[in-house]
Amino acid sequence: MTSTTAITASTIIASQPAPSDAILAERADVLAHPGRYRVLTGDRPTGALHLGHYLGTLRERVRLQDAGVPTYLVIADYQVITDRVDTSEVAASIRELVLDYLACGIDPARTTVFVHSAVPEIGQLMLPLLSATTLSELRRNPTVKAEVAESGSSAIGGLMLTYPVHQAADILSVGGTLVPVGGDQLPHLEQSRAVARRINERYGAGQVVLTPPQALLTEAPRLLGTDGRKMSKSRRNAIDLGASEDETARLVRGAVTDSLRHITYDPVARPEVSSLLLVAALCTDRTPLEVADEVGGGGASALKVVVTEAVNEHLRPIRARRRELERDPAVVRDVLRSGVERARPVAAATLARVHEALGLSYDLGLA
Repeated sequence: MTSTTAITASTIIASQPAPSDAILAERADVLAHPGRYRVLTGDRPTGALHLGHYLGTLRERVRLQDAGVPTYLVIADYQVITDRVDTSEVAASIRELVLDYLACGIDPARTTVFVHSAVPEIGQLMLPLLSATTLSELRRNPTVKAEVAESGSSAIGGLMLTYPVHQAADILSVGGTLVPVGGDQLPHLEQSRAVARRINERYGAGQVVLTPPQALLTEAPRLLGTDGRKMSKSRRNAIDLGASEDETARLVRGAVTDSLRHITYDPVARPEVSSLLLVAALCTDRTPLEVADEVGGGGASALKVVVTEAVNEHLRPIRARRRELERDPAVVRDVLRSGVERARPVAAATLARVHEALGLSYDLGLA
């Protein structure tokens, strides 16, 4: 047996926390008892991270890390090919992701950052998880439906159809018990919980083989892009974290607003204006109403000046840190190598535990 599977399956089973029937974890309990949880979250390397990622997820990850919650970040490179043929930019995108993580405060000494394809045990774990998943569940999964709609294709590839199980394997392979998500992602997390429960029920013999993960509802706002639609990398309507201050100003000036001169915060009636107010508020630790009162009758042009200054001021130290990191050609490689070295033994132990429960552990005398 190799060193990556030196931990016995029975030892891991005994150390697993009792699974919770509740899909939602209480933030107060997470912060009070960070050692009881393990976060797994991540990104597909399909382009640069933008302001929406930072305000919506990156800051949350840093807060959890700083609170002492063991955190794993997976860069899901295999998941790029669920809906894309061209993979020529994946390596460059991975480098950009890691630089953004570090610049925003992710500490690789406390957070394990790893590339999906470098941990083959995840793919092996996916097979028993697929056996515990029905075709109807996959077809009605909101994540799959949304991705297919976004791609504009009527054909669904096998990897796209099994996308939720692939993500479940990411979570469960490293013993992830806490996944920060928005409310619209709860159905996806329930798929991970369902397959974990089924493996336990079918093969656990009264013991916990896989711990069903819980969701931590993020306080992430719904930010609109500069065109008034949902902020998205693919729509090119977002402000990249690595954008220059001049580029940020240009993008904000071009943002869609409305014809009313007096600025008010009304997300229903004035979604574009309200989204800009929210961005400024989040970057200055104020409320959107306070920002609206400051702008008052200054109109959209005055609002955009306030937003530009708030974003550039808030991101200035992050951008400076990123430029510093870019000068070290080894920093990304070192972070990912260390992350894989930590993630693989955990994933290998999980796979060994599942194999033992399924009766698939064989002594073949292999080195």
